[in-house]
Amino acid sequence: MASENEIGAQHGIKPKKKLLLNAFDMFTPSHLAFGQWRNPRDRSKDKRRDLEYWTDLAKTLEKGSFVGYFLADTFGPYDVYKGGPEPAFRTGAQWPMADPVIPVSAMASVTKHLNFAITTSTSYEQPYIVAKRFATLDHLTRGRFGWNIVTSWKPAASRAVGLPYVEHDQRYNNADEYLRILYKLWEGSWADDALVEDSEKGVYADPSKIRTIKHEGKWNVDAPFIVDPSPQRTPLLFQAGTSAAGIKFGATHAEAIFVAGLSPHVVAPRVKAIREQAAAAGRDPQSVKILAMATPIIGKDEEDAERKHQEALQYASEEGGLAQWSASTGIDVSKFDLDHLLTENDLPYEQWQRLQQSSSYNLKYKGDDVPPLTVRNLGKLVAIGGSGAMPKGSPSQVADILEQWVDIADVDGFNLAYVVSPGSFEDISELLAPELRRRGLLDEPISEDAPVLTYRERVYGTGQKGLRSDHPGYKYRYETYDATIASEN
Repeated sequence: MASENEIGAQHGIKPKKKLLLNAFDMFTPSHLAFGQWRNPRDRSKDKRRDLEYWTDLAKTLEKGSFVGYFLADTFGPYDVYKGGPEPAFRTGAQWPMADPVIPVSAMASVTKHLNFAITTSTSYEQPYIVAKRFATLDHLTRGRFGWNIVTSWKPAASRAVGLPYVEHDQRYNNADEYLRILYKLWEGSWADDALVEDSEKGVYADPSKIRTIKHEGKWNVDAPFIVDPSPQRTPLLFQAGTSAAGIKFGATHAEAIFVAGLSPHVVAPRVKAIREQAAAAGRDPQSVKILAMATPIIGKDEEDAERKHQEALQYASEEGGLAQWSASTGIDVSKFDLDHLLTENDLPYEQWQRLQQSSSYNLKYKGDDVPPLTVRNLGKLVAIGGSGAMPKGSPSQVADILEQWVDIADVDGFNLAYVVSPGSFEDISELLAPELRRRGLLDEPISEDAPVLTYRERVYGTGQKGLRSDHPGYKYRYETYDATIASEN
């Protein structure tokens, strides 16, 4: 049977976008479906105890239609709601939180085509250390690796690592320098043919083709990069900030940007701004892929989806969701009456700027597709899905909703979170993916014997292993970059 894209092409209709789908997770018992660790169908509480949770999940995602597995991360507890961290502790709201880097090698060892994106902050570690870690992971995954760049908005995280809290815009200024140091290390230290491995001549690497990188600024570097070039050199770059400074940074450096909102109308202006900023930075605006967050509940039919939703509601923790939301905005909503209508006026503008922006955009939105954000309604919304959408229904109904997001907000794909793991991901693969494929919105699954593609190739096409020529990191390539200029950014 011909797909809708094939039929449309016969009538001169522009083909639909092929969606990029990442599975979205966190190394914690409750990611965005707070309280579901109590659900007998959910294995999330096994994450810290059992490596097989990760390898089993990797195999499940490999069989499905996911391009990648995207792991969020943070430091420090959520300590705003009710004046402290106790609600987050009690409900398991993104607590405890283990290191997302650790499971990746195990997951990569049991898969061939699944890609991995890890969240790491530019605020807490030296660039050289991160460069070494990520080059290693890019090697061991055969180029199936990406980095979600964050600058860390949470004051509790700064206290946890013992560093001063850096104000919002300065964090992005620092991150810009941080990225340019990494480009110098990944792109500019080794020639493509520096690694010789000539056993007869006894030459492992050609010293004349390995350069010392010098950088002077907030961070100082004076060393050759210690890892030989990995399949991508620079991992695929993700970013998630949508403040004015975050959009400028993402439009400059990111190859994919993660956005969240309760409605596509909330997200659409930010997507437009990202693409405009990318064009202003000299990049193809369509090369910056936008992925929206969603937590779908999918049934074989509408009745089955409603049954799954009602089951989830039995275990949902509004307290856990509000603990996370209060920390992300700085508003302790426990101080308000349940029917208080929250607005951006509940917090000074300066604090909106330094905390997560998705929550503030949700508060400003007054559309009919989102209920008034009273504390009562907010608790129900964020308990399952956080600050993102929760499309619910049959495969056809959920596909309709995702298409609306593409049409209204111009997104290129989705980071799909779970209600129960791995069940929600299985529903996406077995129920939703075939419907998206029928509509021409999803590629066919990659066969097991197909050659391995890098994460960047899965996004931009076979052969595009390295940064595109319009990306700012491209100028730091070994053959063009002058490594003797220490202060050049």
